[in-house]
Amino acid sequence: MRSRFAQLGALLLCLSVACAVPQLFAKKKDKSADAGATEQKRAVHALNRLTFGARPGDVQQVMAMGVDRWVDLQLHPEKISDTAIEAKLQPLRTLHMSSKEILENFPDNQMVKQVMDGKRPMPSDPARRAVYQVQIARLEEKQEKKGQKATAAFVAAPAPPASEMAAPSASTDSNGAKTEAELAAAAAASPDTQPADGNSMSSMSSTNATAASNSTPANDMATPAEAKVETKLTPEEEAEARRREDRLYADLKVQSLVDLSPDERYKKVMAMSVDEQVAFADSLRGGKGQEFLAGMNPRQRETLLAMNSPQQVVVEELSQAKLIRAIYSERQLEEVMTDFWFNHFNVFVGKGPERLLLTSYEQEVIRSRALGKFEDLLVATAKSPAMLFYLDNWMSVGPNSLQVLGGPPRPMVRYGPYGRPRAYPGPNPNQKRKQNAGLNENYGRELLELHTLSVNGGYSQRDVTEVAKVFTGWTLEKPFEGMGFRYDPRMHEPGPKFVLGHRIKPKGEDEGREVLHMLATSPQTAHFISLKLAQRFVSDDPPATLVDRMAKTFEKKKGDIREVLVTLFHSPEFWADGTYRAKVKTPLEFVASAVRATGASVDDAMPLARQLNNMGMPLYGAQPPTGYSMKADSWVSSSALLTRMNFALALTAGKVRGVKVDAVQLAGGPPPPADATVALSAMEAKLLAADVSKQTHDSIVAQVQAPAKSSPPDANNNGPKPKQDASRPPDANMMAGLLLGSPEFQRR
Repeated sequence: MRSRFAQLGALLLCLSVACAVPQLFAKKKDKSADAGATEQKRAVHALNRLTFGARPGDVQQVMAMGVDRWVDLQLHPEKISDTAIEAKLQPLRTLHMSSKEILENFPDNQMVKQVMDGKRPMPSDPARRAVYQVQIARLEEKQEKKGQKATAAFVAAPAPPASEMAAPSASTDSNGAKTEAELAAAAAASPDTQPADGNSMSSMSSTNATAASNSTPANDMATPAEAKVETKLTPEEEAEARRREDRLYADLKVQSLVDLSPDERYKKVMAMSVDEQVAFADSLRGGKGQEFLAGMNPRQRETLLAMNSPQQVVVEELSQAKLIRAIYSERQLEEVMTDFWFNHFNVFVGKGPERLLLTSYEQEVIRSRALGKFEDLLVATAKSPAMLFYLDNWMSVGPNSLQVLGGPPRPMVRYGPYGRPRAYPGPNPNQKRKQNAGLNENYGRELLELHTLSVNGGYSQRDVTEVAKVFTGWTLEKPFEGMGFRYDPRMHEPGPKFVLGHRIKPKGEDEGREVLHMLATSPQTAHFISLKLAQRFVSDDPPATLVDRMAKTFEKKKGDIREVLVTLFHSPEFWADGTYRAKVKTPLEFVASAVRATGASVDDAMPLARQLNNMGMPLYGAQPPTGYSMKADSWVSSSALLTRMNFALALTAGKVRGVKVDAVQLAGGPPPPADATVALSAMEAKLLAADVSKQTHDSIVAQVQAPAKSSPPDANNNGPKPKQDASRPPDANMMAGLLLGSPEFQRR
């Protein structure tokens, strides 16, 4: 009954949130035009915009330090000690590996196949060897299935018509085969053994030969009614049945090992045969796998999880790290800006070897430059293996390059003045071009449209093509082996290029650097980047005057991101009353802020990452180069808000695995207050700095109080107040969940 009541309350409040959707887009205005923001309001606003949400006690700390001083400190993260976060990230070993080390420890199918084919040695380390052995067994099983399907398709194929078959010889051939007459006689002698469908003669002769060899007296033969029919499984069916038995056996074995110590469990798995390990890896999927892995050290957990899916371990650890940093890092603005720039220079995790490259891309390319010079960030992303692979620039080849025309540069004889021959270095224009080599414009287009100038930046299709030519030769050193950037002059398009009216002289790799510098210092780029920053920190439609001032700072300070943010954070537009709680949170911002606001303890961040999948924002999962939208209209709908409400209620009720929330403490306990109104007021102060409308407050009170006789209206005639059921305390979990799902908490 209590559960049904909670669901009803959640639904009612969610509907009220949906009805309040239009208010999410409107600017909030104070009744008093001359009322300035209080210091507490400024602290709340700064925390909402520069962090992933306030934690209990953060508002008081910021006020004690001074809002302006706190903002300046966040702009210089190197001055903030963040040792606690390093301890939380230490178990995630892939964060401390290079792309090459990640590939060697968590191989993809190509690496596994190389080891299987003997092109690479099998690792000597027992843990790594176990991972490779399981993946090789799975690859062999996959190839076996593929071969069986091909064989079955061949056997099932209809035989050619008799008219298309070659006529048999009238006499015995040189190999001693039966003559046509002998085959016909055998067929006449045993008409019942001839195939009913009249297939090939070879089938018939085979059948008759079998019948002749097994001939018995007529009275010894069984009648058709007495004949026993034996059904045989195909090899494919036998293999599948064997795999089902192995999986069942592995499931039982997993259950029998759960009661052992973590070290003993691990040793038992490592001592299994390869077939048993394959079945065991399959049995780890789901909740029982987490139970089996409980208590193991990071290396042991990673090894057993990698048996199931090596590269998934890398993605999950990167996702956990992103959430852990967003929730616990003291350098909050750095994390916000890292997320902002990753989204700006988006790379999709699901393409090719990106799973191996994203860890380095986010940590070494993005985070380390999040508050530095924009041009440095632009160059770093252009040369990063993740971006080169994602937008296919690593395969882009100039149409007149040496790789296309073939052969090394060799002198061509031309005649100068007075008929004297002279050498002219360059490719032979008469050389036949190689196939499957061409110019790829993906990076050139996104560089202009999304990374720098914007879609209205004044460039043409010709500029896109010319920029693509400039970046031919910017490729990868062994892209499927975790290596880095390499410039290949044989892939580069020779000759001058013309970009945005500028002539780019032929100079190989430096052509790309010249174009990146030109774009990074362009006024259009300054305006576009300033606009996106203002949309993230101010509003979906920021004031043009603010964007213009930011753009001027961008140009004057040569793209210094920190200086542009200083202009932003010290602007009157940023602190205007209309911006307070006016931005709708993205799913990532909502989940992280909910965990931070409740002071939750996170032991496993992966369930939170899965909640983001449900909300339509899987981490690193934006497939188009545009990344995820920062605007409200992409995230506000009745179904989306219902999903958020369900998460909020599950979080505060302790139903999100790996995350613990003390709702009673939020309510002012322990013990929990007996009065629902008192408990709710305490929660409103901690979760929302008391910024809760009367409508939301009354709605929650009405839903958590037990139905009872109403008391008379009060002196102000505000209507009857329901009496609380004294037999049980108010449901603190439900109240906290409803507050997190309220319209006020959806905004920052």
